[in-house]
Amino acid sequence: MAKYILNALVENHAGILAKMASLFARRGFNIDSLAVGETHDPKLSSATIVVDGDAQTVDQVEKQLSKLIDVISVQTLAPEASVSRELSLIKVSCTAKNRAEITQIVDIFRANIIDISDHAVIIELTGSAMKIEAFKEMMRPYNILEMSRTGMIAMTRSLADSKKVEADNHIL
Repeated sequence: MAKYILNALVENHAGILAKMASLFARRGFNIDSLAVGETHDPKLSSATIVVDGDAQTVDQVEKQLSKLIDVISVQTLAPEASVSRELSLIKVSCTAKNRAEITQIVDIFRANIIDISDHAVIIELTGSAMKIEAFKEMMRPYNILEMSRTGMIAMTRSLADSKKVEADNHIL
């Protein structure tokens, strides 16, 4: 089974997320990731949904979502014609002895240390799910204390840029 990214433009009001989640639950569709946030227009929200399945299942999900009254549009995003990112916060055990090693790995992954104490650092990392998983594996020996991820957000590339491939999409 493949992972598909769906992007839905929805009216921004209470209850739409519950309606979407309910639709998935009733139909027995599993959601790998769901992220919803306001767009440039405060009356609208963008929902990025990652699902596992085949083309027929995803087509059915797209049609079911389109039937919801509060959904304005739904589209399946092709990886080569879209940009997607995830944000993660990772708290790692850190001592004076290993702080330089951790900082070096953070720099290699273009992440940021956003909080530091005597015993831990909190690292912010943005990128593909694959990049986040690779970073997580590099941090495992230092003892990951806590981790939180946003889930994927995505949008289509502009028509003029659709033939370009952003180099950062392929880092790790």
